[in-house]
Amino acid sequence: MIFRKKKKKKLSELYNLIVQTRRKEKVKKEFVDKKWIVTIVLISFSISFALSFVSETTIPNLSLLLGIIVTLFFVFVGVLFDIIGVSVTTADQKVFHSMNSRKVSGADIAIKFIKNSEKVSSFCCDVIGDICGVISGSCAITISLLLYQSIGGNQLIITLLVTAVISSLTIGGKAIGKSFAINKCNIILYEFSKFISLFSISFGKNK
Repeated sequence: MIFRKKKKKKLSELYNLIVQTRRKEKVKKEFVDKKWIVTIVLISFSISFALSFVSETTIPNLSLLLGIIVTLFFVFVGVLFDIIGVSVTTADQKVFHSMNSRKVSGADIAIKFIKNSEKVSSFCCDVIGDICGVISGSCAITISLLLYQSIGGNQLIITLLVTAVISSLTIGGKAIGKSFAINKCNIILYEFSKFISLFSISFGKNK
């Protein structure tokens, strides 16, 4: 009897959660920004095409050491933007409102980022992060070929090892970065917003 009551209670709680989730989904569907979706797809295509072109035309002509450095650069950029994306979604807006009232440089930009956190996070984590992941993966194939030409051995094993190392660095870096971003979200967003504000100030002066 007690077991049945607990089961009914759990089912009712689950039903309430389902109802609340559906209500939120309906609200979100009404506010789907179709223009943003089209924009982000076009931006993704443009950046991916440009970076892929650069990596495919430059890395095969580089030495092994420079090829590794370029690949690590793409891994670093992917991890860095993932940290920024997580920071934007977890930052405290009240802190930046207080800073903005004191005319702190970059605070107004940070508020804009937080208000558009879904878009900023999507751009940083999905667009830049995924593109860097794809490019570093293609770079891994080039590096494995350069290694094979330098030291010989089994090309398949070299390719698998290089790909595994780069994937581990990317995944491990993002795992460490997420923890760091959550703990230091306000500081990271402030520094990033202050950096972006330098460009807006320069643009305003030139204008």
